Amino acid sequence: MSDSARVFTTFDRERRARFILDIFHRIIVHYALWFTEIRHQMGMEKALEMLGVAGDRSWQIQIRRLSKLLGFELEKDIPKALLEMPKEDQKRLLEGIAANWLANDGVWFQAVEFSSGMVDAKRCNDACWGHFSPFEAWSIKRFAAIPENAGLEGLKKALTHRIYALINRFSIIDDGPNAFVFQMNDCRVQSARKRKGLDDYPCKSGGTVEYTYFAKAMDRRIRTECIGCPPDPHPGEWFCCWRVSMPQEGEEEGT
Repeated sequence: MSDSARVFTTFDRERRARFILDIFHRIIVHYALWFTEIRHQMGMEKALEMLGVAGDRSWQIQIRRLSKLLGFELEKDIPKALLEMPKEDQKRLLEGIAANWLANDGVWFQAVEFSSGMVDAKRCNDACWGHFSPFEAWSIKRFAAIPENAGLEGLKKALTHRIYALINRFSIIDDGPNAFVFQMNDCRVQSARKRKGLDDYPCKSGGTVEYTYFAKAMDRRIRTECIGCPPDPHPGEWFCCWRVSMPQEGEEEGT
């Protein structure tokens, strides 16, 4: 018996369970560090390519081993209980996971804010969106079978698959043949602040990175323009608003 296994046997039931969960947490961080280091050493395009290879293989290995250890059935490497879950239960699960994602974003922001101040928190937040938006676009393209450089229609489809789409309410309004306007009509974060009587969170810098990078990752030709985003004043029907467009023939591509 290894030293670590011997120590494990001395733990009480709760400590053993917490140790198992801590190991899961370490795996998640280690997985993320592999991705970020490849991105640092070899660039985002190569990191996403390797993520596609390693991610698919990692899922197969881990879910199959866990199914044997925990005794749950798989069908096409998906837990059978999840496949057979009623649609409404799946929807509630999705919304809960999305809410956890947003809460996770918030706790990281506050951890930096309370330790180092708002300026550092916003700087880290904006940089994080610069990495997450292209990754989410890549992930959506794989899942929804959206081809590279699919234009505005591809971007419209991708926007409906974002995590935010599960917890926020938005609208897409065509603005001529080569553009549309995206409005975030109900933002979970801003609506919560409004209920508490707080001012809007000034998210324009992060939003500019988020929407610009997401659109560019879907199609490098797309231009993104901020119509309004806090701290900008805005009407009651939306919190932020963005215009995306494709350059017409003869126009120079821009940002």
